[in-house]
Amino acid sequence: MTDSAPRKRRAATSGSYSITMRLHTDTDPAVVGRIATAIASDGGIVTALDVTESRHDRLVIDVTCSATDSEHANEIVADVRTLEGITVHKVSDRTFLLHIGGKIEVHSKVPLRTRDDLSMAYTPGVGRVSLALAEHPEDIPRLTIKGNSVAVVTDGSAVLGLGNIGPGAALPVMEGKCALFKRFADIDAWPICLDTQDTDRIVDVVAAIAPGFGGINLEDIAAPRCFEIEARLRERLDIPVFHDDQHGTAIVVLAALTNALRCIDRELPGVRIVVAGAGAAGTAIVTLLLAAGAQDVVVWDRVGCLCADDDSLPPAMAELAARTNPRRVTGDLRAGLEGADVFIGVSGPGVLEAEWIKDMGPKPIVFALANPDPEIDPAEATRYAAVVASGRSDYPNQINNVLAFPGVFRGLLDARASDVTVEMLLRAAEAIALVVTDEELNASFIIPSVFDEKVPKAVARAIRGTDE
Repeated sequence: MTDSAPRKRRAATSGSYSITMRLHTDTDPAVVGRIATAIASDGGIVTALDVTESRHDRLVIDVTCSATDSEHANEIVADVRTLEGITVHKVSDRTFLLHIGGKIEVHSKVPLRTRDDLSMAYTPGVGRVSLALAEHPEDIPRLTIKGNSVAVVTDGSAVLGLGNIGPGAALPVMEGKCALFKRFADIDAWPICLDTQDTDRIVDVVAAIAPGFGGINLEDIAAPRCFEIEARLRERLDIPVFHDDQHGTAIVVLAALTNALRCIDRELPGVRIVVAGAGAAGTAIVTLLLAAGAQDVVVWDRVGCLCADDDSLPPAMAELAARTNPRRVTGDLRAGLEGADVFIGVSGPGVLEAEWIKDMGPKPIVFALANPDPEIDPAEATRYAAVVASGRSDYPNQINNVLAFPGVFRGLLDARASDVTVEMLLRAAEAIALVVTDEELNASFIIPSVFDEKVPKAVARAIRGTDE
C-alpha cells in the first residue's frame, strides 16, 4: 500500500480471518522487517513468522497474520506481492484448513483388542444387554450412550447471520456446536442436518430418532416455524427439547443484564427496555425478562414498535405485542429508545445510531448482539453508554451462548429431566451472573469468560436445582 493511498478505518482483526503465506525470499537480513512492516501498514497483525527452509540463495518463510475480513486478507496478500525480492508461493486460509475432514469424530470408550473384547462389546454378549433393556427400558440411559447424548438438529433455514443456506452448508456450524458440547460439558453431541423445511416432516423425523438421544438441541431454524416445532416436540417427546437460538441467548442476556444493572445500581423491574428484533431470539429474551420481573419492555422490528393496538401485525408479533409495551409506544426505533434505560439488539447490522443513545435515560446499557455485524459498532456505543456488550470476541462483554447450553444440557442429562422449564432458565441465568464476583464486576466485565470452568458446573447445578 503506497503512502498516498487512503486507509479506511477497520474493525479489529480476528482469528477467524487468519491466513498463512508461504513466501520465497532473497537472503537480505532486512527481509523479515519489510514483510512485517508491509502487513502492519495494512492493519494486519503478524501472529507467527517462521523460516522453514534456508539456502545460500533463498529463504522460505511462513507468515501467519490475522485480518478483519476476507477482503482485508486479500489486500494484505496483494501488498506483500509487491515487495521486491519476495514471491508469494502459497496462501492458506487457516479457518478452512481447520475444517478439512470435519471437526469431530467418534472414539470407542472400550478396548477392542481381543476376541473376549469383541464378544462383550458386540455379538454375542451385546444381545444379553439388548434383551435386558427390552424388559427394563428405564435402564437405557444408564447402559447406552443415550444418557450422555444430544442431537443438534437443524434444517439450515437460519444459519448464523447467513440466512437460509441449507442443511449441507449448515453442517460445519452443527459440528462446531457438537465440539463445544464435548469441550465444555463432556457431552456427546451429533449433528443432524435435515433436508426438509416442512414443519410436519421435521417433527416426525426428530421424534423418530429421539430414542437414541437424551436431549434435542434445535439450532438455526427460522422463526416462526421454530416455535411450533419446539412446542410440538416438547409435547410429543419424553426428553428435553431446547432451542438454543431462543433460550440459550435469553439465558446469557438475562445474566449479563443482571450484572450490568448491578454496575449502575438499578434493578430489573424499574428500568425501561427496548428489544430490537421480534424473531426467535427476541421473543425468548422478552419472555425470560418478563418472567424475571421486567415490567416495561418495548419490542421494535421492521414494522416499528410493536403495539397491541396495531391490528395489522402477523400472529407471532401480535402475541408479543400483547405481552409488552404497556405505555403504547409507537413509531421507529428512535422513538422507542427515548427515555429507555436498556437496548438489546438481536436484529441486524447498523440499525442503531450512536446519537440516539443520547436520547436514552441516564447511564444507558447497550447490548448489540447481531452477528456477524452488530446493530452498532461497540466502540461507537461506548461514547454514550455506561455498559456495552456484543456478540463479538474482540470487545469486552461477549454475549455467547456457549456460556449456557453446555451446562444446561449437562444438568438436564444428569437429572434425567423430561422437560425444560422457565424456572430452570431463570436459575441458569442467575448462576452465570453470580460467577462474576463483586470484586470482579465492572462495566467491562459483566459476564464470565467462556473458558471459565466454573460456568458450566454452576449452570448444571442450577438446572438440577441442587447445590452439589
